[in-house]
Amino acid sequence: MEDKLELKEIERSIIKKYRKKIWSKFVKGIKEYELIEPGDKIAIAVSGGKDSLLLAKLFQELRRHGQFEFDLEFIALDPGYHQDVRELLIENCEYLNIPIKIFETGIFEAADRIAGDYPCYICARMRRGALYARAEELGCNKVALGHHFNDVIETTMLNVLYSGNFKTMLPKLKSDNFENMELIRPMYLIEEKDIIRFTNNSGIMPLNCACMVAAKRIGNKRFEIKDLIEDLKKNFNNVDKSIFRAAQNVNLDGVLGFEKDREKYFFLDYYSEEDLINPEVKKERKDKKTLNE
Repeated sequence: MEDKLELKEIERSIIKKYRKKIWSKFVKGIKEYELIEPGDKIAIAVSGGKDSLLLAKLFQELRRHGQFEFDLEFIALDPGYHQDVRELLIENCEYLNIPIKIFETGIFEAADRIAGDYPCYICARMRRGALYARAEELGCNKVALGHHFNDVIETTMLNVLYSGNFKTMLPKLKSDNFENMELIRPMYLIEEKDIIRFTNNSGIMPLNCACMVAAKRIGNKRFEIKDLIEDLKKNFNNVDKSIFRAAQNVNLDGVLGFEKDREKYFFLDYYSEEDLINPEVKKERKDKKTLNE
């Protein structure tokens, strides 16, 4: 880790040194997936990790150099950090001029109590709900998370290998429980290796997960998938890019089934024209499939 750069140097590097690898991909993701509109009030989720710190600085630069007006709130949830961890979060945000609002929660303890040996999923769900609630209180209509390109392809592979479905992490989605609230992922196209380079160059020491519960667990499947993709890249050129593009090029004529709006479709449901125009055929086949199961 290098010595800390001055704040102006860090901010300048986003636009200059990391223009191609970070800034341009950030702007491209926002435009390509239509993530921001004039008049939005966006809650930036700042966990204190490398991704969220960069996300906060990217949004500050976008507001400074952007073509339309939008408002920002920087929200940090304290799920039960050790005091030293909380102080590091505050120190980093003060140094980077990120005006966070910290909200106390007891999520770490609750997740440990509820989920036992597998707290990460329930912890993420609880943090998401708490984040939406705080964003709503502050009058925001969007919540921005720091998920990046590698998170996207790792999620895709996790679903294929462990859940038996093809589903990826979307660049935006509407909240089911908070009306008029939308989640966006503006770092969708930015690769993790470039985030690490930026962080190391800035000299900032970001937080890791900081969860004492998860720290006691072993066998994290996401780390296994990360290693698997790195191994695949040794033998398959640009395999990470291919995994990403696969979610953009799904051919429904070449799959055994799919799900749309919580309705499942088997390929025989749309195999022939008769199936398409005769709902009774589809119902009969679905009933038969249910009996066989």
